[in-house]
Amino acid sequence: QVQLVESGGGLVQPGGSLRLSCVVSGSDFRLQTIGWYRQAPGNQRELITDIMHTGHTTYDTSVKGRFTISRDNAKMTVYLQMNSLKPEDAAVYYCNRVPLPWDSWGQGTQVTVSS
Repeated sequence: QVQLVESGGGLVQPGGSLRLSCVVSGSDFRLQTIGWYRQAPGNQRELITDIMHTGHTTYDTSVKGRFTISRDNAKMTVYLQMNSLKPEDAAVYYCNRVPLPWDSWGQGTQVTVSS
């Protein structure tokens, strides 16, 4: 069974930075496209970026130029470097497979952007 563990969230002021981590176990991580999703209160969970096993990345327009996704296959970990954070980036952030998420989601990591 796949396990996803996200970490690195917290409270940051607008314009600040955070680096999220996602450890994936129980799957052949190296072959998977992994994405970061986020869900704000009252909103649906949305995919904001993903990274293929080749290293090719895709970004939603809302985060392009500010967020950077990367992966370390040896550590089975995907990272999300978030810079120039805005209040509208506040959400719970999750990682999962793209385009077909595994059934089991992690607990997510809360990102709060406030002065």
